[in-house]
Amino acid sequence: MARIAVIGAGMGAMAAAARLAVAGHRVAVFERGATHGGALRQLARDGFAFDTGPGLLHLPAVYRDLFLKTGREPLESCVELTQVDPAARHVFADGTAVSLPNASRAGVLAALDQALGAGAGERWSDLVGRAREAWDATRRPLLEEPLWPDWRVLGRDPYPAVRKRGLFGRGKGPTTATLAEVARRELADPRLIALLESHALAYGFDPRSAPASAVVLPYMEQTFGSWYPRGGMRALADALYERCVARKVEFSFGTAVTGIVEKDGRAAGVELADGRVSEAEFVVAGVDPVRLMELCQGREPWGADDVRPDLGPGDRATGRLTVCLALRGTRPKEAAHRTVVHAANREAELAGVFGDGSGLRTPCDRPTVTVLRPDDPATRPDDAHEAVTLTATVAPHGPVDWTDGEAVAADAERMTEIAEAAVPGLRERVLRREVLPPTDDALVPGPALAGQEGRFLRPANRTRIPGLYAVGGWSHPGGGPAHAGMSGAIVAGLIVNGDTWHGST
Repeated sequence: MARIAVIGAGMGAMAAAARLAVAGHRVAVFERGATHGGALRQLARDGFAFDTGPGLLHLPAVYRDLFLKTGREPLESCVELTQVDPAARHVFADGTAVSLPNASRAGVLAALDQALGAGAGERWSDLVGRAREAWDATRRPLLEEPLWPDWRVLGRDPYPAVRKRGLFGRGKGPTTATLAEVARRELADPRLIALLESHALAYGFDPRSAPASAVVLPYMEQTFGSWYPRGGMRALADALYERCVARKVEFSFGTAVTGIVEKDGRAAGVELADGRVSEAEFVVAGVDPVRLMELCQGREPWGADDVRPDLGPGDRATGRLTVCLALRGTRPKEAAHRTVVHAANREAELAGVFGDGSGLRTPCDRPTVTVLRPDDPATRPDDAHEAVTLTATVAPHGPVDWTDGEAVAADAERMTEIAEAAVPGLRERVLRREVLPPTDDALVPGPALAGQEGRFLRPANRTRIPGLYAVGGWSHPGGGPAHAGMSGAIVAGLIVNGDTWHGST
């Protein structure tokens, strides 16, 4: 039985802690904040509750497996999960709207044909079919297994590009492409392009530079469904924390780790802010890899030939602006749980979020706004009120000054106005509004993607320092609740089965 120190109490870190505890190890978690859950945060005021991180769960099988393997109670005994139907309603710039059913390829095809015209559904369905090939090719190396030592083979894009016809009927071979190029070539309709690119934008990916393999993002959602835990996504974090406690994981909150202790060339514990040292045979770091490099006090956790934190288009390229609205009035039963109101000007939005090539980022006046309005009594004081959350992907602090209160309030007002396309009469119903500007701690990185020479991969869980492992959304296999959960499973497997373990078989 080994003593294991875990830095951070995010979802990936807790997933690893629960699995390691069940394997018989003594696990201690040190969290500098006051609570657990990482990005799965919740704002609660006067009977209203708002998820301020991810609002829905995709790939619920990750947590079903975690709960089955860490105790006798399955996930659904601890969290009430329901499928969201429709999965989403989309309102496009021209006013066209479509509601897409949950986990139904045929239903999505029919809905798109009806809303956007004959042939729209088939074009989308064909693209999703090709996305399945990319998913099948990368599911294991990018979700279920430790990052391959020869990770550069994942720099080839697995998306099967459509062959173009050349002169005299000769086919030109497929070439690599960005997600934006795939959208333009294979979807054509600006509304379908917006639909595809909105999935990338939600994870902070610029479709103009993201690999074509990013088509797996809508594929995952459409295939495995969108799920909502009663009480919000925070309920999932609470359930995982309670599972850890039941398996005798020790938690210390308000306890910052200031360094990784080494002995004989391997990780041997953690140094705490109060000067204490907690000895351990293994250290699992559920922190930003840049911070992990600082904790290693000069020793590099990854080598020159490894995927490194600074490899890629900028991990901190985006932020998230969140507006929490406490509303008077009853939520209509027919209201969609999630509505995406698309930007009026795609080019202006992408330039505002990612830059125009000169480094300038001017916030878009009418960005894409996601509106979450769950039909959940746990989020409101009574049925005469409603809790609604608005989010928009924006530039991070730095290129944009998110400490400017007046500018932030103006952006929130514009988002509220845009959201009236999803909630008619919204502004007249607002009792209270709370605005959460982007912060580093609230960033949710996207999942790892193949292609673009590996620039969208995340640093490996196994580091060059023996006994030290990285876990969570900033490490392989990337961000999002499901991927963070798989990160925990991979790290636990490496410790329990040894560094030669290559994943599930």
